Amino acid sequence: MAQPGRNDLLQWREAKPSNYFATVLDLESVLELRMGRPLDLSTTEDFSSFGLRVATVIEPAVQILERNREFPKLRPYDELGVPIDEIEFHPANDVAARAAWASGMLATRLDFHGAFELATKFLLLSHVGEGGQACPIVCTIGMRRAIEHRASGAIKDLYLAGLTGTDASSALRGSQFLTEVQGGSDVGANVTRAVPDEVVAGAWRISGEKWFCSVADADLFAVTARPDGALPGTKGLACFVIPRSLDGVSPNGFRLRRLKDKLGTRALASAEIDFDNALAFPIGELDQGFNIAVSELLNTSRWLNAVGSVGIMCRSYLEASTFARHREAFGVVIATYPAVREQLALIKAETAAALASTMALTELVGRIDEGAASPKEIAVHRFLVNANKYVTSIAASDIVHRAIEILGGNGTIEDFSPLPRLYRDAVVFESWEGTHNVLCAQVQRDCIRLGLLSPVREWVLNELSMLSAPDSSGAQRVKTILESLQEHLTTSLMEPAPQSANFRRQLTTLMDVIQATCLLREADQASASDEKSAIAALFIERHLVPDTIVTPPVWTRHVDEVLGATFAL
Repeated sequence: MAQPGRNDLLQWREAKPSNYFATVLDLESVLELRMGRPLDLSTTEDFSSFGLRVATVIEPAVQILERNREFPKLRPYDELGVPIDEIEFHPANDVAARAAWASGMLATRLDFHGAFELATKFLLLSHVGEGGQACPIVCTIGMRRAIEHRASGAIKDLYLAGLTGTDASSALRGSQFLTEVQGGSDVGANVTRAVPDEVVAGAWRISGEKWFCSVADADLFAVTARPDGALPGTKGLACFVIPRSLDGVSPNGFRLRRLKDKLGTRALASAEIDFDNALAFPIGELDQGFNIAVSELLNTSRWLNAVGSVGIMCRSYLEASTFARHREAFGVVIATYPAVREQLALIKAETAAALASTMALTELVGRIDEGAASPKEIAVHRFLVNANKYVTSIAASDIVHRAIEILGGNGTIEDFSPLPRLYRDAVVFESWEGTHNVLCAQVQRDCIRLGLLSPVREWVLNELSMLSAPDSSGAQRVKTILESLQEHLTTSLMEPAPQSANFRRQLTTLMDVIQATCLLREADQASASDEKSAIAALFIERHLVPDTIVTPPVWTRHVDEVLGATFAL
């Protein structure tokens, strides 16, 4: 006979949902707010179908990879000693890939609706963490966007159909290799060379080392390289696409030095790669290489990195909240303990805030793709794509950590819950496409050079003006902090860089203002859940009310409202 404690755990396992789409708080109403119209039935069914496949097909496949440590392996030579530089994967990786590619994420249109379709499906996929599929999908989308927006007709004809495929066995996978050992995030220090090919018209030959190459098994590599005689720094970089093989068998002038043994995203093949006279084709004009790399590759990755962080946070809340309702300690379920309830409320509120700002960013991405964005909206996107990635990735690591605490020692056991895997992946997400200081420095430079603070302020005030009660206490608190920030931010932007360390702290507060504003918009909807107003209030009081020596802090009064009827005592 099973022990009572084990019965509780069995019931917990049985209570977990088999469809992640239905578990994300207010997801449909958030989408409808940012899309400006109700979701049609076919879209809802499509999202629900993929949410089911993530939970019942992709998650079990990823569990197999992690449980058995079945991670990618480098096979540099075939049985006859011929260089092949292949990556071998466990069959479970193929199971996950087929389900992910069949979702149609890679085929979404580059328009307003397509941005939301992609973001929603990627959020659902990220409930498993990176899982060996999220990074390949992001890189393939970035490659597709770069080629569709910037490449010549010949390159489009060669590669676009493959990059938008839905069959993982035949679709082309893209990757982006920008980082070099001497520069890291300082891409202007890159020294990889490009020289014109002597035979193929318009082609180039690439030679050099790339230090951090995720999706090392990709079919197409996007790289930056410096044509001989080009300017130093980022101005002299061109962007190229390198096919993995020219004959379908042999490597096209590259060698995989070794695979990276990473803290997280372990089902993903990341490598150090040497290029030696690899045949390549330019993506766009040579002198636009860095612009292409940032606007098409990095900005896509930073947007979807934030979406992925939200997915990790959603899954963390799901695991912690269901566990708390079933686990007993000292004779009662732990969800009745005030300290546990506070942790759950914080996880729920911070997850909702990250979802809110990321879907607001998705709206801007969609408007840009649609060709309908105003100059001010383009400026806000330029700010938010970097600042939002910064705060959501930090929040994801914190939220997984809090969820692990609720599970206690069980939360650290690899095959007990997905939380250890999600925690490792979240830490890697923090560094992908720019560390926190790099992103904050980028925002700071953009604010100085492009004057971004003014359009961001106008955007926030416009969002608040659309509230049915724009003079509510929450809205007034947001406006007060926004106005007080203006002077401090302006001062920080006038200081020399070494003396402007306060900018990161001020940027964090500005993102608190933005997330609070987005939460107020969501709570103002008729379709919003009863908990959303409490979430907005908790978030505002936690982040935008001056610290005082008060026990308990003022925000704790909203805990029961945030948790809702499911956790009613």
